[in-house]
Amino acid sequence: MASQDLINKLENTIENIADFPIPGIQFKDISPIFLDPKLYEEVIQDLVAFSKGKVDAVCGIESRGYLFGIAVAVALEVPFILIRKKGKLPPPIISEKYDLEYGSAEIETREGQIKKGQRVLIHDDLLATGGTTEAAAKLVEKQGATVTQFSFLIRLKDLGGAEKLKKFDAGLYTLLEY
Repeated sequence: MASQDLINKLENTIENIADFPIPGIQFKDISPIFLDPKLYEEVIQDLVAFSKGKVDAVCGIESRGYLFGIAVAVALEVPFILIRKKGKLPPPIISEKYDLEYGSAEIETREGQIKKGQRVLIHDDLLATGGTTEAAAKLVEKQGATVTQFSFLIRLKDLGGAEKLKKFDAGLYTLLEY
């Protein structure tokens, strides 16, 4: 669990942008964290503490999952694997479709980068409904690996994402909850 000091720093740094990207949405802008290298490093160390010795690879979800996920993988000395939107990776790829409120989408990873038997951490910046993260976990499982952890900077409690991920029987960590 993040220290109360780190939680306070993040709450004072992350900006709430009303009515973005559409009216009624309260956007959590994490970009001010990158203006403070010491705060960024604190976040990385907190995320690393959750996963140290428990994972063999980190998968980051495009694109904000890369911002912290790569640094976490480097600190853990494990591979970082990209999970991208459809059509962004060269073949061979493995894909997974998932439903959105307004249609469907598809994510991909390169075949063979996730190894059979690996314990995998899936990282993203925000957990909302959990659809994209669930699809990412299915990509991991299709390759014979196991999702053992999920990590996020922020979880929007009322949107049910954590419930959707329970079926993977993996640890779930967030620094902030709204």
